Amino acid sequence: MRIDVVTLFPEFFTSPLTTSLLGKAIAREIATVTLTNPRDFALDKHRRVDDEPYGGGVGMLMKPDPLFAAVESLPILPKREIIFLTPQGEPLKQNLLKELVTYDQLVLICGSYEGVDERVCEHLVTREISLGDFVLTCGEIPALALINGVVRLLPGTVGKEESLKLESFEAGLLDYPQYTRPQTFRGWQVPDVLLSGNHAQIEAWRKEQQLQRTRDRRPDLLDRS
Repeated sequence: MRIDVVTLFPEFFTSPLTTSLLGKAIAREIATVTLTNPRDFALDKHRRVDDEPYGGGVGMLMKPDPLFAAVESLPILPKREIIFLTPQGEPLKQNLLKELVTYDQLVLICGSYEGVDERVCEHLVTREISLGDFVLTCGEIPALALINGVVRLLPGTVGKEESLKLESFEAGLLDYPQYTRPQTFRGWQVPDVLLSGNHAQIEAWRKEQQLQRTRDRRPDLLDRS
């Protein structure tokens, strides 16, 4: 998979893209991530990428011409999505990540200032995605979250791919509680059922814990099922 990030702050990605499983996946070319700065495509001598909004208002908007030029400079793979990260987009959920991982190429446009010229959304972007119902200072944070969520689903990124099927949201439920050594820590015991060796009982306990945790913390997930 190829992921192209259009960003005014490519240095934002330097450490995350070389760290942990994400860094290993990129080093092994399971995924390729390129960074393109729209400022390199600005037409004036000051390399401006923002301007005042027509009609007045607070703040500045990203201009359309550098963004269009930046995206149009990229190669085009057969199955491609051009994504703008914005609070106005569809929520980023696990099922959406599972859909996006089937693409050959994702182009992620990171907004800044007060947003982008609407013509970018109307005539360039093919999908708008939101990290949640809140506002951040830039689109690089949700872009990085999306990259992490997609790349970890690519074959070869996670050592035990079976573990991907046993996580929160995979069955519409939150994950069950898990424990490791020591068996007793500050007087707190690991549940006896996990020490029993009875796999059927352990599986039943975990399922009940998932249901209970989801009822307590995210009942909205049960309402959807």
